[in-house]
Amino acid sequence: MDPGSLTRGRFSYLPVAPGRLEFAVEVRRAILRERPQVVAVELPVTLEDAFLSAIARLPQITVIVYPEDSGEERAVYVPIEPADPFIEAVRSGIEIGAKVLFTDPDLGERPHIPDLLPDPYSLRHIGLDKYVEAYRVYPQPRSPEIEEHASGIAWKLQGTNPLHRVLVVLSLNLLDPVLDAMEEPQPEPRRQPRRYPELLNPHPDCLAEITTEYPYLQHLYEESRDDMEKAGALDRRKVQLEVFRDAEAALSVNAGETVEFWQRRLMARYTRNLALSNGELAAGLFDLTVAARSIVSDNYAWEVWQAAGRYPPQKEQSDLETVKISGEEFWRDTKRIRLRRRLPRPKQRLRPAGLKPRRKEKFAGEWAREFQGDAICSYPPEDIVIENYGAFLKKKAKSILSEERSRTEPFSTSLLDGVDLRETIRNWYEGKIYVRQLDKVSGDVGSVIVIFDPDPDNRYNYLTTWIGEHQNESDMAFYSTDPFEHIVGPGIGRAEYGGFLMSLPPRRMIDVWSDPDYDFAETKPERLLLAGLDYSIHKNVVYVAAKPPRSIFRSIAARFNRNILYIPIGQLSPQKLRKIRVVHVLDSHARRSEAKEYIW
Repeated sequence: MDPGSLTRGRFSYLPVAPGRLEFAVEVRRAILRERPQVVAVELPVTLEDAFLSAIARLPQITVIVYPEDSGEERAVYVPIEPADPFIEAVRSGIEIGAKVLFTDPDLGERPHIPDLLPDPYSLRHIGLDKYVEAYRVYPQPRSPEIEEHASGIAWKLQGTNPLHRVLVVLSLNLLDPVLDAMEEPQPEPRRQPRRYPELLNPHPDCLAEITTEYPYLQHLYEESRDDMEKAGALDRRKVQLEVFRDAEAALSVNAGETVEFWQRRLMARYTRNLALSNGELAAGLFDLTVAARSIVSDNYAWEVWQAAGRYPPQKEQSDLETVKISGEEFWRDTKRIRLRRRLPRPKQRLRPAGLKPRRKEKFAGEWAREFQGDAICSYPPEDIVIENYGAFLKKKAKSILSEERSRTEPFSTSLLDGVDLRETIRNWYEGKIYVRQLDKVSGDVGSVIVIFDPDPDNRYNYLTTWIGEHQNESDMAFYSTDPFEHIVGPGIGRAEYGGFLMSLPPRRMIDVWSDPDYDFAETKPERLLLAGLDYSIHKNVVYVAAKPPRSIFRSIAARFNRNILYIPIGQLSPQKLRKIRVVHVLDSHARRSEAKEYIW
């Protein structure tokens, strides 16, 4: 007999990495191909009834909870996931009519040590045989607990019908200990007290924190497991790309943000590096979320987390008690319940810290019903941010114009406005120092116009004019998406600016969009620019856009005795622009006290 073979007489051994999709695919393939009469799985004999009940609920995910043996008021829970190879072994065994045998003697604390496994993603490229061979070259150290555990499993296997072919599904680090134990008769393991497990229905929102494989990937596997060719074609890297794309679509709707091609390239490189630093070939959900937050924004990280955590079969209403479970720990019925995987892992896939949680409606349309429609107002913290940015644009515009009018000359008698280092270095061979004189811009800046999108397709169809509430708040006219089509809280709508006009002092601006004085304008940006020239009390008007206004507006500005200071929007920070582009509309001043709980 080949000592390296995984087929020993009537026993065939299939070692797996618990909780990993690639091994679930291998298990189902093997069972459908070999159709054994007995499928033996390394699951606790004391929890057999609970496992079978939970597996019968699939594709809905169930959590088995039972008291810990330490005597403290703590409990262990085990999530029953469709992409777990042990769960797949039980399901497939039942489907082909085989006898399912639970072999784990459940001797208390499971003797699995933090294991160093090759990344299961490599199965797609090297196959199961080479993967197992690579693991067995450097076996994990054994302990008396592992030997006792392997002995209990072997005793259970030796008691099977000698005429039946048996497929044994067990953990990789128990493979060789069990093979050695099967070489001689084993004594019956010591008995454990009966357990009284409880089945719980985890809330759909917490699945991303408690499952080994993220829910979106498990859902794809669940949908394709009846077609093994399709299930085998599931590539976690391609699924990650789908998650990113779904998150991009949600980001555009919910936050009005876009992900640029260079950000996608950076995320691909960053997630690869994060995976390699963890000794993996493909990044997990935690790493995907960290990359999305680091490269794009917190909003995008949230959408990635939401997209990856989506699992349509899971329902909040269930025949079992529904609970929200934290990835770290949680309390229920005054008993402390600690997250513990069946096989403890050196790294936990938990929600990254810093992502602000978002409230959700209890039922569809709940928040829309609370709109009163009597009045609208802004959200003060956003007003402060946009006023500060307007002040920044005024300073930047004058600085740019001053730079354009500056002149440089060799130093003779005066340093003027300072040494021009660039010009000095460029002409270093002359041995001269160059100094710069700035031509100061006359007049202050009045109105500020910012155009994010000229809106040729009329996407931004919400037109309004707001009056400043105090002396430091500008009058404002803007066009945006309809805030009442995107409700984020009771009486709170979220919109995306297409463009806006700000002008001080306040309480002077009538409705810009219905004013006939500006009917000359051909577009929304031109109407805002005309209004900005009209309402500005200072000579200069700042215009920020991708393109400068038509040349005729220079003549119009001159008639108003005004000067247009154009700033290309590409010169400004995309992060800052993304921050000020979102606006929330509240249906009354009373909403301001609770808006912070819903606005993100």
